[in-house]
Amino acid sequence: QVQLVESGGGLVQAGGSLRLSCAASGRTFSSYAMGWFRQAPGKEREFVAAFSWNGGRTYYADSVKGRFTISRDNAKNTMFLQINTLKPEDTAVYYCAARQAPGSPFDGALYASWGQGTQVTISS
Repeated sequence: QVQLVESGGGLVQAGGSLRLSCAASGRTFSSYAMGWFRQAPGKEREFVAAFSWNGGRTYYADSVKGRFTISRDNAKNTMFLQINTLKPEDTAVYYCAARQAPGSPFDGALYASWGQGTQVTISS
């Protein structure tokens, strides 16, 4: 399995921006469909953004559409999440995940590898 390490989280004022990174180990990063999830305190983990199985499409949760952008650089084994116009409700631990199984990109159960998470805190 691929090993994943997130970075880029922090404390940011509402309206600000962050760029999260997810560095992957191994030489087969391009074969994985990747996604971002988040978990706020006292809440269940939720889908944020992901690539389709073939990488040709991107998907976003309604709550982040127009503000978040997912991207990846296969040459650098890295995935990114650009987060703009941050809101207090974006406060959460953000996780990157990798899957090699086809199916819904929204289903966290299909992702076999997860990072340790990076904390994003938005102050109002």
